[in-house]
Amino acid sequence: MSAKISLNDARKLSVAPMLDWTDRDCRYMLRLISRHSLLYTEMVTTGALIYGDRDRFLAHEALEYPLALQLGGSEPNDLAQCAKMGEDAGYDEINLNVGCPSDRVQSGRFGACLLAEPDVVAEGVAAMQNQVSIPVTVKTRLGIDEHDSYEFLTDFIKKVSAAGCDTFILHARKAWLKGLSPKENRDVPPLNYDRVYQVKQDFPHLHIDINGGINTLEEAQLHLQHVDGVMMGRAIYHNPFLLAQADEAIFGHDASVLTRHQVVEAMLPYIEKRMAQGRPLKSITRHMLGVFQGQAGARRWRRHISENAHLPGAGIHILQQALDLVD
Repeated sequence: MSAKISLNDARKLSVAPMLDWTDRDCRYMLRLISRHSLLYTEMVTTGALIYGDRDRFLAHEALEYPLALQLGGSEPNDLAQCAKMGEDAGYDEINLNVGCPSDRVQSGRFGACLLAEPDVVAEGVAAMQNQVSIPVTVKTRLGIDEHDSYEFLTDFIKKVSAAGCDTFILHARKAWLKGLSPKENRDVPPLNYDRVYQVKQDFPHLHIDINGGINTLEEAQLHLQHVDGVMMGRAIYHNPFLLAQADEAIFGHDASVLTRHQVVEAMLPYIEKRMAQGRPLKSITRHMLGVFQGQAGARRWRRHISENAHLPGAGIHILQQALDLVD
């Protein structure tokens, strides 16, 4: 991990694990914009690591640190084995997903349904803690279905923290396991920030981060008056340069910030290397469409990339051409 900032400090602002979005190419770009924010992988299931191409799932650049690996699973031995893989691969933190509400996740007995099984989560946390020296954290919803009382949440936190977890990332909504799609679960259940604040008051010894519906650094700063850290997701993915002022505004580091053009130019050698490894250009540039969000020429930038990055022979010249279309 970078020696410039501690992991707890990095947690003041983190970028949420987002399936199909926060892959290594996306994270590389985000790190060019903010040196200090904590980045998370997409959720990786224990089965994928144990039985699949673990090198592909765990691969990342040293530039991405500080970096956390999010796991999906519930079997303690599997979680412990995968946590050790993550530590050996260089990750700074192992995070357990207790928040994803999709049917596929439920059928695998992990994600949000585990909120109803705090003993299972506690066993998994303890098993991981016994295998690694890096922090093991939990990201969870506030409740599921009709189980959404404050007592339900705090009983879960008490049991899991007793197993050795001292950091909880609370998505400030409950999840409906039946009746809502994962997309609807991100928006339909109402936000309850006050409940997260109350958890911090009642568990002052725990590190409590808040997540859900946070769209600006100004909002993040307001939340930091009540909790230890803020996690932002879709707002940053669609407008990555929200992170550009984070190092100064959130972390107090008066560091020079790369311009949008400089970030794109810094991506070019990385993109060439990834393409030489077989990564299609379009798989990388899809994460870059929002770089010029809100700027003159943003639409031309997006259109040129969208219309050309998938074509045969597409290379970094597509991005260079797109840059010329932006003021």
